[in-house]
Amino acid sequence: MKNFKSLISIIRPLNCLITFFTIVAACLICADSVNYTLFLIAGFAGYLVNAGGNIINDFFDIEIDKINRPDRPLPSGDISSTTALNIYASITFFAFALSYYNLGFNAFSIVVATSIMMFLYSYELKRTPLLGNIVVAFFTGLAFLFGSVVVGSIYCGIIPMTFAFLISLMRELVKDIEDIEGDKSIGILTFPIKYGVDNSVKLISAIGLLLIVSTTLPFLLKIYNLYYFIFVLLFVNGILIYVIRELRRETSQKVIRKVSKLLKLGMVLGVIAIFIGAKL
Repeated sequence: MKNFKSLISIIRPLNCLITFFTIVAACLICADSVNYTLFLIAGFAGYLVNAGGNIINDFFDIEIDKINRPDRPLPSGDISSTTALNIYASITFFAFALSYYNLGFNAFSIVVATSIMMFLYSYELKRTPLLGNIVVAFFTGLAFLFGSVVVGSIYCGIIPMTFAFLISLMRELVKDIEDIEGDKSIGILTFPIKYGVDNSVKLISAIGLLLIVSTTLPFLLKIYNLYYFIFVLLFVNGILIYVIRELRRETSQKVIRKVSKLLKLGMVLGVIAIFIGAKL
């Protein structure tokens, strides 16, 4: 039972489910007709890619997690490095096979490219200030583009991809602030370490303000409806304003963790807002 719980923990099913539902939502938003089987397969392929990325990230982060998250499955010894690599290889192969035989070549190519980039990110790119954050944020936004590619309407995914990229970039920088001590201890040079927490908060705030302004454009351009605008204004932008205010007041670990969770909630609410705006 302990090993099973550790397996669930290393996969991070909640994060994977967000990817799953994001892709399904993107398919629903962009498709001319509903094909639930296709949409669920696409979502599950994304779930597997995300799960594989989480595992390989933990594999390369063992030393960092011994300081930042010693209770994680790998640093605690609940799962061995060899077992983690075997699970990663199996999940990744399944994602390749599932997408190749069910989703078409373009979607399969995205799955392969994303898996390779996730490996490279975990191995090296995350150690480059800001570049690693941008790569992860791009992966988050790519879920929307992937869904639109699956249903053959690529341009439909560009706006939600951009929004997801920006809010994810905010969250990645917040997480780097949270992990400063562990990153410093093994020589990883993140943006907050190189440029300071204050400058990181300024950058997060600037991205948040850009996102708030950007969310109004689809309504003003009549791409999404009034229901979208009301929902995004009250809930998504409300969260963004609160996050910016809290970070500018305090950057304690308690506040950072709360803000990180709120930004994750903002991603989910953003998906709902776009669905409402496109379909109601």
